Amino acid sequence: MEKKLIGFNYEGKRRKIEVYKVPKWFEGIGLMFSRRKKAKILLFEFKKPVKMAIHSYFVFFPFLAIWLDSKNKVLDLKIVKPFKIGVLPSEKFTRLIEIPLSVKCDFLEIPSIKRKI
Repeated sequence: MEKKLIGFNYEGKRRKIEVYKVPKWFEGIGLMFSRRKKAKILLFEFKKPVKMAIHSYFVFFPFLAIWLDSKNKVLDLKIVKPFKIGVLPSEKFTRLIEIPLSVKCDFLEIPSIKRKI
């Protein structure tokens, strides 16, 4: 997987994170079967805006899903618990970031996340 730096604004603050771009053939797997401590922050990119549900089957830890538009504007974010299906964003998106909830996401400074770790 290719490493990439991506920036986005949330609550008036600019955040930059290092992500791993998910290849097309790996999109159906994502964080499945990963171990929390070794799981990478994943970026899914789509050519056109889509509105599709994600799931967390066989993901044994919670993660933060951040849906972005083509200009990296945050459209929605949700904490996804293990073994959930049908997690939908509020609108169409072109990018999805999945961040395993662990110590390494403290830099995001999103209060609702810190309370749930």
